[in-house]
Amino acid sequence: MHLFLDSFWRAVGYCMRPRVIALSFLPLVLMVALSLGLGYLYWEPALDAVRAWLESTSTIKTLLDWLEGIGAGGLKPALAPLLVIFAVTPLIVVMSLLVVALLMAPALVALVAERRFPKLERRRGGSWASALFWSLGSALLALVALVVSIPLWLVPPLILILPPLIWGWLTYRVMAYDALAEHASRDERVEIFRRHRGWLLGIGVVAGFLGAAPSLFWASAVLFAVGFVILVPVAIWVYTWVFAFSSLWFAHFCLAALQVLRAESDVPPGAPVVMSPVPVVTPPATALPHEKP
Repeated sequence: MHLFLDSFWRAVGYCMRPRVIALSFLPLVLMVALSLGLGYLYWEPALDAVRAWLESTSTIKTLLDWLEGIGAGGLKPALAPLLVIFAVTPLIVVMSLLVVALLMAPALVALVAERRFPKLERRRGGSWASALFWSLGSALLALVALVVSIPLWLVPPLILILPPLIWGWLTYRVMAYDALAEHASRDERVEIFRRHRGWLLGIGVVAGFLGAAPSLFWASAVLFAVGFVILVPVAIWVYTWVFAFSSLWFAHFCLAALQVLRAESDVPPGAPVVMSPVPVVTPPATALPHEKP
């Protein structure tokens, strides 16, 4: 628990450093350009497709007519945009996480190592290619889990629980690997994952719930169309900051855990084992009856 809280407060402090803030702008620019470009090309076709689906579904059409009958017809124009936003939000979250992991995480881990663990040996148990493969595989599994769990979102509490949990698992998988890729060997990484799996998953889940907050910006962007161009970049920057914060949290936690793991052994991996000689104890001579002692 001490390591969990200590690394949390250290990550909060590091987020305020000018270097970290400057690093967050590159993923922000890329994600905003990509989101606005795709929105410009596909926003209206997506809205038309969703509106056509809503009009063709008798149950939903009855619900919309009922809302209009009770004076809540103003919600009808916002329904299609909200559905499109809920559909694309998981993709935005996953893409933001991957962009931060590839562009920011190595620099953030290097910052933590430089300031807190300058003497920690780099054993390079994970390459950039293996980190990319690990991240893409984890993202694919998370997207499959999101799609499979969509029917459960109809249960009111679960829609507030399941997506953050899945995002948290993905954050844990990607960020913990990146935090240890440069400094830990493969065996050390496996051992840290085994010892601290619950705490690492807890960090990811907290980050997942923090990452759910930008959805409020998306919804506001629909309800207040005038500020759409401003609110979308703000929401994406919040995603970027949350994942940058989680990267720092994982870096502090994992590198401290690695230091403790290495401190438990006095003999570094690969060093020859020197056996100390066993002293030979000669038993005292026993005098025979005919000998003088």
